[in-house]
Amino acid sequence: MPDAWEYTLYIPHDPRAVAISRRTLRDILTTHTLPALLEPAELLASELLTNALLHTTGPAALKLRQSGHSFRLGAWDTDPTPPKATTPTETGTSGRGLHLVEAYADDWGWFTVNGTDGKYIWCELGTETKPD
Repeated sequence: MPDAWEYTLYIPHDPRAVAISRRTLRDILTTHTLPALLEPAELLASELLTNALLHTTGPAALKLRQSGHSFRLGAWDTDPTPPKATTPTETGTSGRGLHLVEAYADDWGWFTVNGTDGKYIWCELGTETKPD
């Protein structure tokens, strides 16, 4: 069974932080020899962090955790409002974030942090090779 590990990357309220977080995520997954998770984890982290920065005015954080055969990533932001999936339009550039999380993640959820200190949205990806 793989060793457990956890990282937290605190980011400022700056749209450039999403790209920096993706590169950091890529380095962490490469270091821990999880290449199959690179693309889905980058997509999910980008969506969660972008939403955190779009819908709040405060800082955010990306949290990564490997435990057993499960990889969890999540984004914390300063707004305790529950996440809400919207119906994207055909030509719109927003509204797809939670739909992508539902499509790519094995599981996902959210909870408020300390009542009004924001929320944490998480999703999980399995790390075991699945038979065809």
